[in-house]
Amino acid sequence: MPADRSTLVFDLETKSLAEEVGGWDQIHRLGLSAAVVLDTASGVYTRYTEVDSGSLIDHLRSAGMVIGYNILRFDYRVLEPYGGEGLADLPTIDLLEHLHRRLGFRLSLDSVAEATLGEAKSGEGTLAVQWYRAGEIEKVLDYCQKDVELTWRVFQHGRANREIYYRDRSYRKRSVSVAW
Repeated sequence: MPADRSTLVFDLETKSLAEEVGGWDQIHRLGLSAAVVLDTASGVYTRYTEVDSGSLIDHLRSAGMVIGYNILRFDYRVLEPYGGEGLADLPTIDLLEHLHRRLGFRLSLDSVAEATLGEAKSGEGTLAVQWYRAGEIEKVLDYCQKDVELTWRVFQHGRANREIYYRDRSYRKRSVSVAW
């Protein structure tokens, strides 16, 4: 990766729930409510709302690497109607995809963050939709930024220790080796 191209950590929230748009195969219809991008070199967080979607997509396309949690199957697909076609072709590390390949099942960011960092998420995505509908966009942006922070810290832990942790269905702490 060229030194002048940033590594970005990215997350977004939506305006709708999957069941409201016809299910999970209609992710592109969920609508962008808010997004946050962390430039890991500068430590600067940039916040976006739907009206800024073009700038968000340009920011992602400028990256040397994009890191996220479920961004290949979710976040990039949400951005398709905003001109985000082809984002999945960007150099991307999707922590969830990596974990799914290793374990054969999907894990929530909350499970991974709590077990690895001892810190839980500040809520769940359905709350972000409720806040958006109530006009509380700053709450949505704060929630989204917290997810970006947790994703970055989980990534850093995995890179430094070559493993992260999660809670299984019996709430036992388990480790999984990672190579990102």
